[in-house]
Order: sequence, then C-alpha cells, then structure tokens
Amino acid sequence: MDLGISGERALVLGGTQGLGLSCARALANEDVAVAAVGRDPAAGAAAVESIAGRAVYVRADLSVAADRARLVDEVAAVLGEPVSILVTNAGGPPTGEFAEHSTDAWLAALQINMLGHLEIARTLLPGMTGRGFGRIVNITSFAAKEPYPNMALANAVRAGLHGAMSTLAREVADKGVTVNNLLPGLIDTGALQRVFRAHMEKDGVDEAAVRARMAESIPAGRLGLAEDFGPACAFLCSRHAGYITAQNLAVDGGLIRGLF
Repeated sequence: MDLGISGERALVLGGTQGLGLSCARALANEDVAVAAVGRDPAAGAAAVESIAGRAVYVRADLSVAADRARLVDEVAAVLGEPVSILVTNAGGPPTGEFAEHSTDAWLAALQINMLGHLEIARTLLPGMTGRGFGRIVNITSFAAKEPYPNMALANAVRAGLHGAMSTLAREVADKGVTVNNLLPGLIDTGALQRVFRAHMEKDGVDEAAVRARMAESIPAGRLGLAEDFGPACAFLCSRHAGYITAQNLAVDGGLIRGLF
C-alpha cells in the first residue's frame, strides 16, 4: 500500500535506537526524509547507515534547553524543507515506587518525557497548520492505560503527555494535522533492560526468569520486537490516516486488559 507520504520530512526524537529507530526505518521505507535525533554520535551514525533511504543524524539532548531551541531549525536546514511529521520518543524515566523518587526526579521525568516533546511540537505546529498537513505521533507506553508496578514516574508523566496531546489533537483537527499516541507493550529493546534489572534486583531472579514471566503475561505469548512497531507508526503518519486523531493505538500483543 502506498501511504501517500513520499517526499515528506520527519523528525524522530530518540530515533537512533529501539522503537524510535524502528519508526525511522518504516518512514524511510515510504520515501520520507528522516532526521533521527539522539545524544550519541556513534549510535546516530550506525542508525543512519541501517536506514534505507534519505536519513540524517542530528545530535541533541532534550533535557538541554539550548539543544531544544536549535533542533527544529537545524533539522529543517539539513532536510532542506520544514518538518511535516514529528515522532516524539524518549527513554523511560527510572523505575521505582512513588515514595522512592525525589522532587528533582519528578521534574527531570517531566522535562524529558513530556515538556520537551510539547516544546518541539509547539515549534513545528505553525508550519504544519499553514501547509494543511501534519502528523504527530507520540511513542508513550501501555502504562498510560494500565499503570505498571514499580514505574511511578512513567505511569504519571505518560498520562500527562496524553492529556496535553489529546487536547492539541482536537484544536488542530480541522487544519489537516493529526495527533496520535502509540503505546508499546513489553517490547524487547534496550529500554526494557532497565525493567529486567529492576525485577531481577527486587525478586532475586535471573533475566531468563524475568523474560519468561513477562512473556507469560502477554496473550501473544512473547515479548514484542521493534519490527512489530514501526509499520504502525508509518500508517498513522500516512495520508490514509487523516481521519484518525486523538487515539491511542496499543502495540502490545494484547497485554492491556481494559475494554477501551
């Protein structure tokens, strides 16, 4: 299926590894010019080499105000045109129970996993609405629908991002811009390693036991793969998805138990 986005330009935050890289690859496969953003130049170079199509690496750390301020202009300059697709993504905050986290930890989680994304989206919006086409896809977590044990920070800040983006989606729905959330379940990428370690330390078991227990909790019977994720992102960015907005699409193998 031709997704109708050939020639568009995409900014993928956290696009040098894991789920962000999977989205960058899927978009590049649709002839979208992709800027993959990350903090590690070595990972960025490897990511660009692995992406078939037009892709560039842009170094930035969303926790740094100066990086956020220059990011959009730099990406537009290297891609040659304004960005029409934004995929937000960042590594999850530290695991732990509610009482274990300081105020500074809460503020850091909000900045990296919510406020930084909103700032980039706000900067890009005028170009999207002016052109009459834009796509914002936020990689969040199934925890926004079903809070996961020992992940107080992630459970909270993901829900906050959903609230802000759901409001935005309705404000720009008549301007050709859609805003949706992709909710990964237990996907076997580097980001899941911190969850493995937390369970290993808490329960005194090895990684194999943690993996097996997690897989058993998923109706699909396995952990997800990054390759399961990217195509869903590309579809939400497509012309075909123009009437889909303010939605939460779980890519989780049936993990979320809720009816809605």
